[in-house]
Amino acid sequence: MDAKITRIIRDYLENLRKGREISEAEELPIEDRILKLQGLLGFPFTALELASDIDEEAVSDVFVRINSKGTPLNQADFILTLMSVFWDEGRAALEGFCRESRKPSKGKASPFNHFIEPSPDQLLRVGVGVAFKRAQLKYVYSILRGKDLETEKFSDKRREQQFELLKDAQKRVLNLQHWHDFMNCIRQAGFRSGKMISSQNNLLFSYILYLIGRTEYKVPEFDLRRVSARWFFMSAVTGRFTGSPESAMEFDLAGLRDVDTSDGFVKTLSQICDITLTNDFWAVSLPNDLATSSPRSPSLFAYLAALVLLDARVLFSKIKVADLLDPSVQANRSAVERHHLFPKGFLNKQVITAIRETNQIANYALVEWGDNTDISDQAPVDYLPSMKARFSHGELERMYRLHALPPNWEHLDYRVFLEKRRELMAQVISDGYATLIAGEIGEDLSTAEFDLSNVVMNGESEAVEFKSTLRTNLHTGSKDPRMELAVLKTLAGFLNTNGGMLVVGVSDDGSPVGIQVDEFDNEDKMSLHLVNIVKSRIGIPAMTTLHVHFDDHDDYRVMVVKCRKASTPVFVKDGDTERFNIRTGPSTTELSPSQTQEYIKQRFSA
Repeated sequence: MDAKITRIIRDYLENLRKGREISEAEELPIEDRILKLQGLLGFPFTALELASDIDEEAVSDVFVRINSKGTPLNQADFILTLMSVFWDEGRAALEGFCRESRKPSKGKASPFNHFIEPSPDQLLRVGVGVAFKRAQLKYVYSILRGKDLETEKFSDKRREQQFELLKDAQKRVLNLQHWHDFMNCIRQAGFRSGKMISSQNNLLFSYILYLIGRTEYKVPEFDLRRVSARWFFMSAVTGRFTGSPESAMEFDLAGLRDVDTSDGFVKTLSQICDITLTNDFWAVSLPNDLATSSPRSPSLFAYLAALVLLDARVLFSKIKVADLLDPSVQANRSAVERHHLFPKGFLNKQVITAIRETNQIANYALVEWGDNTDISDQAPVDYLPSMKARFSHGELERMYRLHALPPNWEHLDYRVFLEKRRELMAQVISDGYATLIAGEIGEDLSTAEFDLSNVVMNGESEAVEFKSTLRTNLHTGSKDPRMELAVLKTLAGFLNTNGGMLVVGVSDDGSPVGIQVDEFDNEDKMSLHLVNIVKSRIGIPAMTTLHVHFDDHDDYRVMVVKCRKASTPVFVKDGDTERFNIRTGPSTTELSPSQTQEYIKQRFSA
């Protein structure tokens, strides 16, 4: 060690001792780090000098080759480098857009929003997806260099053509109207800010699909926003793009290759949603996903979004969840906080102390911060009476349902409570999602003119069936589950065949009975009851093919349920059994397992 560096170390230690004491154990590490800093002065750097006449392509290639052997760069970095060489204004536009998205605008249009502060490589990924229908970037760098992936040859002309495609796509990506209209899709899905989004990939890939639907398939904005909201909710609750996002999106983009109409685009996205969100997902997978203490769980954010969609109020409050999740409201304490329904202090007394147990998603509920403070560590049986006293019986009933609280939950064993609440939370999420698909009924079902009198006069057929009641046995005068099962089998038969119409309140011979015998409080309650039994025993996807309305027939009110044929097989749950029905003439026929398999192969293979 030379005298100069020795003096530097000594002086540093003396100055440090003026501020605090230094032990002998600290001196050696300090000396070692100063020596490492000194060593930088002798570190060899290699300079690569490029000839003055080298072309842009070679400069880009040199940069990529050097950096690929040093700090690893991703494919987006290589493409951005290529843009710097051949389309620098394009890269500048990306960077400018991203910069502006980070600061609120003052009376002028800007990309600022409450969901994402995108980076240039993220928006580049969107542009590549729109331009080349690819999510995996490993081939795009070569494509933009003008490489023919089959012949392995490069062409300046091909490079220029590919860059023109990217330029056109990026223009659409950075269009402020497109950008903010897409953000409205996210809001329509019930999400209110970036805090509720567990995967930015989900948002970016959804934007790709939105842009393709809007600018290439010309899907009407109303329909596009609805299916985009549904898609975003589906991909968010399932964590579709968290594992292998590029592969998942590549698969989804591939599904659009044979689509050539706007209706086909909407139908394709809807079918993927239906296939993904099966009955098993709602009943089994989702409750299991909710068995976590992760504060960034996709299922937790989906539950919050569902509360927004269902117009729920904050627990023990008159204020709506949507209002208190508004990201534009800032205060020292958040207006709404996550409250432990079974407080930590109370659980400690039950010898439940592990964070993974006390912080389970199912132990949290949204409350106003003042109530959270007042509740503190009280036992549920102690704090609940005063909270319940604020509301009427009807208000409490709705509050318990939307906040997934089992009856008498305050008296349950903690772990039993968690299990029951997870199942109820999954139901709330499915109800929220159902609001997104409730309007997805084609014009042929909801607005087509028809004469009910003629329908009844022509009698039952392959496409028409009458049922006297929805749930009442006319022989006994009481509610009978067998009546509901008969209705569900008929609907499934229509769905599995060619669609059709069920009229409830008319007997087999066409005589009017009316819906009053089912003794619902009103038509809305009857409609909701049908929706609930369809959701629970046939499945939520079936709701996309049904349209319910009420009509008059010979001075009696009747319920009319129109069905469009389903794109996937539909089964009816009957206890532990799943039954498969089709229409054969004017009746509904149940197929055996072997017949079902063969029918599905023929009917749904396309």
